[in-house]
This record gives sequence, C-alpha cells and structure tokens, in this order.
Amino acid sequence: MPRSVNAVASRAKRKKVLKQAKGYFGRRKNVWTVAKNAVEKALSYQYRDRRVRKREFRKLWIQRINAGARQYGMSYSVFMGKLHDKGIDINRKVLADLAMNEPEAFKAVVDQLK
Repeated sequence: MPRSVNAVASRAKRKKVLKQAKGYFGRRKNVWTVAKNAVEKALSYQYRDRRVRKREFRKLWIQRINAGARQYGMSYSVFMGKLHDKGIDINRKVLADLAMNEPEAFKAVVDQLK
C-alpha cells in the first residue's frame, strides 16, 4: 500500500510561513528553507523585544523624571524617595509625562515634597 502524504497541510504550512516572510530581502521571502529560518528568528526577536520594550520605556521615564527633578535641585533618587515617604502614589509613566508636557503640575508635585 502506498504511503499517504498530506500535501494540503504541508502546502498550507509553507504558504503561511512565506506569507509571514513577505517584505524580506532576497531569498528570505521566497525560498522555503531560508524563509522558514528567517521567520523563526524574527518571531523569537518579536517575543524577546515585547519584554525589552517595557525596560526601554521605564529607562526613558526615569531619565525624564530625573531631568525634571534636577531643574528644582533634586536628584531622581531623592525625588522618588521623598515621593514614597509622603505616600504620593504616582507611577513613573505619569510623572515623566508631567515633567515633559505639564511643567507647572510637575512643579506642584516637587513643591509638595519640599
């Protein structure tokens, strides 16, 4: 009895990967083995970088808060320490937004800490 091959599923799997490789350069977009490797690598980067993005944004917020706090003669660590001592619960994202876009509101927060 001849071996049965599920060509429909194999083709569908390949089409799916080649569709994901659309826009890649050279053989990465149309040769199955090359495209498969490129897509696997891209998906692993995608998974990793969803976590890295969170770290990058936190770093950015800290830099912005530090710059805003230093305008009023305070370092980031002193600023955050005083925030926690006073029991003011504002997260870094909001603080960074205040420091960048609402300097008066950020100054009001600093004045409460002094």
